[in-house]
Amino acid sequence: MFRIFGIRLAPAAAPLALPSQNQDVTVQFWPSNMNETFEGPFSLLQMFWGSITVRPMRSSLSVIAIAIQVILVLLIVGLTSGVVSEWGKRVEGVGADILVQPPNSSIFFAFSSAVMPESLGDQIASVKSVDEVAPTIILTEPKSLVMVYGIDYARFNALSRGFLFRDGRLFQGPDEVIADDIIAQTRHLKVGSQVTLLNHVFTVSGIVAHGKGARFFIPIRTAQEIAGAERRVSMFYVRSKGDTGATRAQLAKLLPQYSIRSLAEYVSLMNSSNLPQLRPFTRTMVALGIVISFIVVLLNMHTMVMERTREIGILKALGFSRFDIVRMLLTETFILTILGTGLGVGLTFLTQVVLKEVNPGLTVLISPNWIFAAIMLALAGAAAGALYPALRAATYDPVVALAYE
Repeated sequence: MFRIFGIRLAPAAAPLALPSQNQDVTVQFWPSNMNETFEGPFSLLQMFWGSITVRPMRSSLSVIAIAIQVILVLLIVGLTSGVVSEWGKRVEGVGADILVQPPNSSIFFAFSSAVMPESLGDQIASVKSVDEVAPTIILTEPKSLVMVYGIDYARFNALSRGFLFRDGRLFQGPDEVIADDIIAQTRHLKVGSQVTLLNHVFTVSGIVAHGKGARFFIPIRTAQEIAGAERRVSMFYVRSKGDTGATRAQLAKLLPQYSIRSLAEYVSLMNSSNLPQLRPFTRTMVALGIVISFIVVLLNMHTMVMERTREIGILKALGFSRFDIVRMLLTETFILTILGTGLGVGLTFLTQVVLKEVNPGLTVLISPNWIFAAIMLALAGAAAGALYPALRAATYDPVVALAYE
């Protein structure tokens, strides 16, 4: 009777030979009571599972490392995709169909400076096909990176069906602010609450439905005073009378030095795969996840092969070829990877739910394509980490391996 990868085997008859799928053998799992045996056909899957469960600490370490890779990939990509997509929807909800910005301006409004003269709005409004123009100054709260719009309420409200108030009213004083319902829920704000934005204390005058660009809205004059940008704005939201393409062409002819985009073009750009600024970051995070699983699986398999030298020698003495040894070790890695990816995907969705409860404004967008990509990357990283130890084990001389202490 001999033990192979956590399974005790006793062939029904001598001499020793590699058990076939139909040969009856006595199988005893390790560790177990020495008197407990199982009579049945030899099973490679049973042998694989036995070799994994007999070393629970090392197996668990590999599973956790692979799960971390999957979580890292899905959360990083999900956060970037979710935030970008959600921002695009908020801009779309303003009700404009053309955006007029300074030259070479970023599509990320948070980086916009108030450099455009406010009087430019009158020139834009003079175009016959323009219906409404709303000058907007964009500020970002440095501590929380929450976006604040300074607006002319009547003109901004006229772009769409208007603000939908959940509670309260529009701002009437320079120190009043309108908050959307998501930021109000996150910060536990209500009408009359005091909130500090941009080192300035405001009183919440109203709470509106989200989806109008920013989270907070303050009077445009107050925003200009805070930014030190008298009579200047960051951009203009423009609504045409119907023919967006013709209106944009007229504005481009009138203001050739400014960046003029249709809303449809802007929304199409607000996709993580279309933003060159995000690609290096995403690729770095994906590569980091692969490196983590590669190193952990490599070290784990290398140590495991050393510990199982005699067992590998027994298998080779029984007739296992080099290919059989490599296939066996890679199959064990595959089983661990499947467990790790399942754990990683499950924990990612759990984290998504928790983040939604803790911060309703934080969107994590997990797509089926990226789930598949994360699984494939985990398999590639784990296989790469297991390949060298498996090939090394396949070269063991059975005589030397059996004598290994």
